[in-house]
Amino acid sequence: MARTVRDAQLGSRTARAALPARKKPYYRLILQGLHLGYYRGSRTGSWSARRFLGAGRYEESRLGTADDIADADGVTILSFAQAQERARDWFLARSKADAGDEAPVETYTVSDALDDYEQDYVRRGGKAHDRLRNAINAHIRPPLGKIELGKLSRRKLEGWLETLVNTPPRLRSTKGQAPRHRERDASPEGRRRRRETANRILTVVKAALNLAYQHRKVGSKDGWEAVKPYREVASAKIRYLTDAESKRLIEACKSPFRELVTGALLTGARYGELAAMTVGDFDYANRTIHIPRSKSGKARHVYLTDEGRDFFATVLTEKAASDRLFGRDSGEAWGHSHQFRYMRVACDAAAIEPAISFHVLRHTYASRLAMRGVPLNVIAAQLGHSDIRMTEKHYAHLAPSYIGETIRAAFGTLDIAAASLA
Repeated sequence: MARTVRDAQLGSRTARAALPARKKPYYRLILQGLHLGYYRGSRTGSWSARRFLGAGRYEESRLGTADDIADADGVTILSFAQAQERARDWFLARSKADAGDEAPVETYTVSDALDDYEQDYVRRGGKAHDRLRNAINAHIRPPLGKIELGKLSRRKLEGWLETLVNTPPRLRSTKGQAPRHRERDASPEGRRRRRETANRILTVVKAALNLAYQHRKVGSKDGWEAVKPYREVASAKIRYLTDAESKRLIEACKSPFRELVTGALLTGARYGELAAMTVGDFDYANRTIHIPRSKSGKARHVYLTDEGRDFFATVLTEKAASDRLFGRDSGEAWGHSHQFRYMRVACDAAAIEPAISFHVLRHTYASRLAMRGVPLNVIAAQLGHSDIRMTEKHYAHLAPSYIGETIRAAFGTLDIAAASLA
């Protein structure tokens, strides 16, 4: 390992804190022609490296955030010694490229980062691949894809985010057609919804850029780390059907979509989980449906009522164990978007306004349990949530005794009421 260079100005947090903030970095010679730079901002600093190319020209690369406030982790936050090591690695890579030992480092853009993130998402078993790709191709790649990661700035990202908020929601269109948009909703609720959507898309962008940083495709996260999502835009208000609406919807559906909707109302399972269910997943004796893989990646058992058990027993009649429980008229499986048109038609026939999405059936199942006093951790287990936070966010307000019981159990007794009245 190369010897760490010492520097009285840059070597410690205390020494760097005494340096005045300025636009030009403070440089320290590390190797012949290679300097480590420290940029001192108003609150914290960052590391960079530069190498001399001749004729007064330098090539520069950002390395990471300095450990001025937070402790160094060797990945995103670097100490003086770690910054030197990363600078040497970069310098060696560039020297090899100059000598022809390695191919020159190609320009790495936001589009490249999105491609790598999508591949990593699939490798890790992500289940919403189509949704991820649609979000990338519709909202991220067109405006940001050609920008080099090293040139991506906070101002560019915040401008893109605000443009996203001011663009009306897209409408579904036939593949190959130009995008269509709804009329812009300028109400406070309409803006809240657009900001909530923008926050979700920003999460994808940051995940892709952070992965690129972990793979050392860029030397610093400064271009996006300071970009914050909109605050107080997440809404816990959910739509669910009353019992009367649920019955009207079932009566309005035609078979085999009716069976699919009934299965959702009796299990709270997601559309994709229902579409993938096989006869072998149903256990009549234990009154359960096994879901091999939830959205969280974990398997779970959904416990059925007697009504649910009898319904599934009827659905699987004359089917083999490997057959799907729910299928279309053609015998094919329910696909990614097949439910939209059927649900819209059924809502019109059942006079359910506004029309609901299939996912509302899952909310209906969970809301019914919450309003009947089922503990939220039990509801979370039935729904396949990885923890109780999402369940609390959506359904706690429907449980009349949940907040009161939680406060009474946690607060205890002070034994002061009687004494104060004496």
